[in-house]
Amino acid sequence: MPPLRRALGVASLCACLSMPMAAAGETGEPAGRLNSIAPDFTRIDMSGRPLRLDQFRGRVVLLNFWATWCGPCIEEIPVFSSWQRRYGDARLQVIGVSMDDEEAAVKRFLAKHDVPYPVLMGDAKLGKSFGGVYGLPQSFLIDAHGRIVFRNVGDLNLEALRLQIEGLIEIH
Repeated sequence: MPPLRRALGVASLCACLSMPMAAAGETGEPAGRLNSIAPDFTRIDMSGRPLRLDQFRGRVVLLNFWATWCGPCIEEIPVFSSWQRRYGDARLQVIGVSMDDEEAAVKRFLAKHDVPYPVLMGDAKLGKSFGGVYGLPQSFLIDAHGRIVFRNVGDLNLEALRLQIEGLIEIH
């Protein structure tokens, strides 16, 4: 089993049913908690461009931790892709954070699938900054002010999340 999958404690199952909401962040504010400010980070996306989470202030961000070996993760990607296309002009930004161990697997996946939003490589340090990523998929909805307004581990109610996104970006 790849090291990160082993570290996450998953083999064929992707999501866990419960998890701690957060550990203390560097600022002393609990990371990953609802209504807390999302921890900023800078990473290079799979297109080779730098991406900083704070550059999306003023937009609603759907931050999705996923992996190529996670079935439920793969099922969400076409939905998130359609939302990016549909709501991108209305100030939604989807960002994929792959928790795969190898960048090559992610590049192969992206070459086969039309993903219109940035994807970057994650790791345990980035996961920890969001309170720990102990199961996949895991999604955070961050409002235009940078506050985490929604967090989910595992399968999610896509319709309820879509309605929440529409409320934040004022689509009626």
